[in-house]
Amino acid sequence: MNTETIRNEYLKFFSERGHKVIRRAPLVLHDDPTTLFTGSGMQPIIPYLLGEPHPDGVRVADSQTCLRAQDIDDIGDNRHTTFFEMLGNWSFGDYFKQQQIEWMFEFHRDIVQLDLSKLYVTCYIGDERYGIPKDTEAADVWARLFADAGLSNGMQDIGSEEDGYQKGMEQGARIFFYDGSKNWWSRNGAPETTPVGDPCGPDSEMFYEFDFIEHNPEYGEHCHPNCDCGRFMEIGNNVFMAYRKVAEGQFEPLEHPNIDHGSGLERIAAAKNNDPDVYKISLMWPIIEKLESISGKKYDSHTESMRVIADHLRAATFLAVDGCAPSNKQQGYVMRRLVRRAMVKAFDLGVEQNFLEKIVPVIADLYHNDFPEVAEKREEIIAVLIKEEKAFRQTLRKGLQQLQKFADGGLTGEEVFTLYDTYGFPVELSVEEAFKQDIKLSEAWREEFDAKMQEQRQRSQTAAKGDFKGGLGGHTLQHKKYHTATHLLQSALREIFGSELRQHGSNITEERLRFDFNLDRKMTPEEIARAEELVNSWIAEDLPVSYKMYSTQEALDMGAIGPFGERYDAQVKVYQMGEGDHMASLEICGGPHVDRTGQLAEDGKKFKITKEEASSAGIRRIKAVLI
Repeated sequence: MNTETIRNEYLKFFSERGHKVIRRAPLVLHDDPTTLFTGSGMQPIIPYLLGEPHPDGVRVADSQTCLRAQDIDDIGDNRHTTFFEMLGNWSFGDYFKQQQIEWMFEFHRDIVQLDLSKLYVTCYIGDERYGIPKDTEAADVWARLFADAGLSNGMQDIGSEEDGYQKGMEQGARIFFYDGSKNWWSRNGAPETTPVGDPCGPDSEMFYEFDFIEHNPEYGEHCHPNCDCGRFMEIGNNVFMAYRKVAEGQFEPLEHPNIDHGSGLERIAAAKNNDPDVYKISLMWPIIEKLESISGKKYDSHTESMRVIADHLRAATFLAVDGCAPSNKQQGYVMRRLVRRAMVKAFDLGVEQNFLEKIVPVIADLYHNDFPEVAEKREEIIAVLIKEEKAFRQTLRKGLQQLQKFADGGLTGEEVFTLYDTYGFPVELSVEEAFKQDIKLSEAWREEFDAKMQEQRQRSQTAAKGDFKGGLGGHTLQHKKYHTATHLLQSALREIFGSELRQHGSNITEERLRFDFNLDRKMTPEEIARAEELVNSWIAEDLPVSYKMYSTQEALDMGAIGPFGERYDAQVKVYQMGEGDHMASLEICGGPHVDRTGQLAEDGKKFKITKEEASSAGIRRIKAVLI
């Protein structure tokens, strides 16, 4: 059974059990300001876990592409990837623990046909401080299923990960209880850090044992399922969202608890292969084989380089599918870094020309049957990435010239950073070239470089605050007010300039809103005053703000508008401000907004445009505040 079959069989399995199979969300989410990328299968589902009704009912399933840029530096071992797929199924107040566990056991036993003697599970140990009991309910279901399969089903209390290294695994134990650092889910970790007001609950993780791997005592004295030595690999997690945190230290049961399940597709495939190397699965190995073919090198001797290339170019390919292009900002910067790191590793293989045009089609072929958007955008994807390859080759030439200028007195960490930051010259290449040309590197160059990188990260975090795709920088009341004001501003501008005017970008902080729109000239003072007048009049009318779900075509047919170039799901939220014939705004938008426009006038505030300027050719930019 190859990886693609596992994906399709999973979706079929849950479809046959009453789940609506929904399409994946893009890697760049438009309505989540908390991250640059979709980093987990449940991330697009959070609004429905928080209580919003899902348009497709109480049971849904999907295979969600994910990207975790923070893992870039870990790529090279046998299990980490920046890009991966999460198989997910959810119950919104419908079935709960017993049904979920039984289905997962059935799927792994009958569909994937894993060796269940190598399957181990973890459950929550409970916490008396919060009145949350040990999850014996889940453990007992697992124990029954293992016993029915003729397997050991012993239970053992572990506690923390560190406790596991001290205790090890008892003979016959297959179900292990861990504390909130390992087996509790919330948007912010353990019970003590769970945000007040949020749903949360215990979880039950599933691990596959590669019993031929010897435990490495460098990780701890004894092995256990949550050990990082490589003997155990987590293949899935069942979250039992059973509680809501109502105050610090206080939790109450949910009337209708939810199921949130996620399984790593690549990891299940590795378990099916009984090989911990995820790069040997059917969605990765063809890329490795192509690299061997064009380089004349073998995976066994150039393992790290080939893994980095395979991972990074899968990620870059799907970023291109979802409309991202390499650049020096935000998502585009990460995409550029992925492509360029892959190219540097290609140099290690001796591949220096027409690299991406040979590899990217292999990746597209692996996905085009199951993700139609890959087939539709195939040529566009290849063109975007080849363009970046050509640009990087020019960068390399400039970087090499600059390296020569630095070389006279040796190479310092600050100079390595300059090559990296200003010229886009990868650190690995600077070090390699210095070695080749007998240029001396200063024991402290790495410390100097790391210090400069840390400074850059701090600057980036500050600069990026509130600058995510979709424009919304947070979910505070002030953000909601400015988001609502942005809708009213667009309506005012369309009334002044006509229905061809559309949003071309926005950015919302707690201090102000920024709105980009198409107009080929500067606004006059009279037009600015008229826009302010219209917005303030709608605020003064205290119009109700509400939303409903519609099919995309219904929403467009009824006149709802959205940002220019937006790609919509089959079902969309349509926010309206006003009612009946008196509608100030009707837009496709993910929210959030205030409940009534009058809230924007609290404390006697008025809407005021503080700046109107050019953003780019044919695009104007307005900045405005509530003062």
